[in-house]
Amino acid sequence: MEQASPDAFNLEIHDLRDVISHRSVVAERIWRAWWEPDGQPLSDVDEALDMVLSEEDFSFTLVAFSNGRFVGTATSIQTDIDARPDLGPCLAALWVEPEARGRGVAGALISAVLERLSSHGFAEAYLSAKPHMRGFYEKNGWTLIESDIDRDHQDVFVRTLKQASA
Repeated sequence: MEQASPDAFNLEIHDLRDVISHRSVVAERIWRAWWEPDGQPLSDVDEALDMVLSEEDFSFTLVAFSNGRFVGTATSIQTDIDARPDLGPCLAALWVEPEARGRGVAGALISAVLERLSSHGFAEAYLSAKPHMRGFYEKNGWTLIESDIDRDHQDVFVRTLKQASA
């Protein structure tokens, strides 16, 4: 099955600060995907999002919409890899709604995050992911640099960023 272009279903990406009314859905998706399975309360995600939203530097959360409906989110923070706190900035909490998968939403969110990091002068970005996601990230231009870290046996990836023309 061929992937539809993100434009084919009117994909728009916004900073969460500009669509703050969607904060609760973003928090809930992040919590259910990564924090709830570890026994952490939703209030911990709310606190983490508050930190991202209050930063004036480069941490940010992006939100994707298709025809006005929430379809995904991604965040960039200084570090998201507990075992490698020196690696950053990081792409974190990339989530696409199940019904929107396979339509280029994840790729569009990744591109938007990387473009913004590049505009802030960063030369590389990192992420960690469970091993079953390895093929997805490698297909999307990420290079595996380490595996089997942390208690979740995560992979660590790096991506060289395109530098903005001076």
